[in-house]
Amino acid sequence: MSAVPESEELERQAEQKKLEEILDKIHYSDRYSDDFFEYRHVILPKALFKYIPKEYWNQDTGTLRLLKDKEWRSLGITQSLGWEHYEVHAPEPHVLLFRRPKDYAPPPQPDPRAKDARRK
Repeated sequence: MSAVPESEELERQAEQKKLEEILDKIHYSDRYSDDFFEYRHVILPKALFKYIPKEYWNQDTGTLRLLKDKEWRSLGITQSLGWEHYEVHAPEPHVLLFRRPKDYAPPPQPDPRAKDARRK
């Protein structure tokens, strides 16, 4: 028998389903660029705000502070490597602005087959 009462488990599952539905509504803009950077913006559904940890907010401005890669990924934002949250726009705190170098190439990943070959 489970240590968590069934009603609590059902409530947790309902909350998880609700969060998944909110995360599905994250909007990713097309990419645009200048001579130096590639840009995009990510629009968070306002319903997601209640799930964002308090320490991610700038208490003086009421906007999100600049988030590190691990932090914005923990909010459900999914992007390829190299993106940096570089600016907040106070009038629209649900819009996160990202950039990365224009000709960004991800670091090479080690070939797992080479590691296996050394074991033999």
